Amino acid sequence: MAAKDYYGILGVKQGASGQDIKKAFRKLARKYHPDINPNDKASEAKFKQINEAYEVLSDKDKRKKYDKFGDQWPYADQFAKAGGQRQDFSGRDFNYGGGGGFSGGFSGDVGSIFEEILRGGGGGTYARARRPRASRGQDLEYAVEITLEEAFSGGMRMLNLQDEKPCPICRGGGQQQGKPCPTCRGAGAVTSAEKLEVKVPLGVKTGSRVRIAGKGGQGHGGGARGNLYLKITVKPHKLFERKGDDLLSTVGVPLTVAVLGGEIKVPTLTGRLALKIPAETENGKAFRLAKQGMPRLGGSGRGDLIARVSVELPQKLSAEERELFKQLGQLRPQG
Repeated sequence: MAAKDYYGILGVKQGASGQDIKKAFRKLARKYHPDINPNDKASEAKFKQINEAYEVLSDKDKRKKYDKFGDQWPYADQFAKAGGQRQDFSGRDFNYGGGGGFSGGFSGDVGSIFEEILRGGGGGTYARARRPRASRGQDLEYAVEITLEEAFSGGMRMLNLQDEKPCPICRGGGQQQGKPCPTCRGAGAVTSAEKLEVKVPLGVKTGSRVRIAGKGGQGHGGGARGNLYLKITVKPHKLFERKGDDLLSTVGVPLTVAVLGGEIKVPTLTGRLALKIPAETENGKAFRLAKQGMPRLGGSGRGDLIARVSVELPQKLSAEERELFKQLGQLRPQG
């Protein structure tokens, strides 16, 4: 039984093919490399063993000697001279190839594999974990519901945002010292909360998308953050209906004012305005109050307010009022 089981170190069977040995080495090297596990002595020692095992098993001649003489394969030629008898050379210092592991550098195929890994070739998961490519964060969308008054006058709104960012402990790798990261539980990302005060632009409407630059998802590998888009919904209003930048409203007009003419007060988003009602105004007639509508988003000026008349019939008539209507009916017979 060999003192050092190189097959066991790489996790392959003794009859494994050269391709299987290389594949096993790649996987273990990425996992235990000192750059991925800084200041981890156990990982560094494991890495040295992996490197030493691959140096031997990847070379056909060395592997053949190892299979016959175990970890004393470097003395195979001396065994042959001695008549094939194995001798004890344990007290001698013999350095072979890259068997010294991490501190002695890499030689032959081992070096080329690590150059390939560092370039990101051959599925270089290690290269991406060590030097992640800079990528811009995702754009995020946040639904915001506002009142018509807020859309009219603008204002500030405090948002509570949640986003995922690379785990600060494992730096997005998901592992620490060969085990799932205890902070992100192997996910490579953690949820972060952020309070953000944003300005609601004048004139926004349902369906508007307001861009907040650089407040989206976190970038990776030093990449810039994405943008945040506010998706606006304006709540229905009890007095006004919005059509583009215009506001529509229904205003009650007493019957006597509709018949004889007069003045009424029309509500707007900035107060009440006087509106002159001509005599004999019909029910449903619309009046346009210029520039009393919504501000134009990203532009100047305002829309209009369109007030539609709803003639109000008198309720709970007195005896005298009822008599007057009878007289009117006699003066203006129907049919």
